[in-house]
Amino acid sequence: MAREISRDGWRIYEKFDWHNKKIIGDQFISAVDSIGANIAEGFGRFHYLDRNKFNYNSRGSLLESLHWIELLFERNLVNKEIHDDFVKKLRKLMVKLNNYINSTKSLAKK
Repeated sequence: MAREISRDGWRIYEKFDWHNKKIIGDQFISAVDSIGANIAEGFGRFHYLDRNKFNYNSRGSLLESLHWIELLFERNLVNKEIHDDFVKKLRKLMVKLNNYINSTKSLAKK
């Protein structure tokens, strides 16, 4: 899901002119790409606390991505359809990521 969101984010980003890429686009795509990168890095960690440190970073990047897509919409850099689809995917991933964090925490109790 995170990679699909990254692909969607790239499709948004690549349409920006140079100015918008530098002002807002670079931060947007960095946040979007960081979601999956942190999940992947955390998955490779052995201890649940270390793993969840990266999962929390991923959740932070997901919330940052929500912030940026809202700004892109407010500034008319994406239309309502693109905005709504992107937000829907982010919110769906947030539920799954929170569930994953909780399941990883429960490993400590076993």
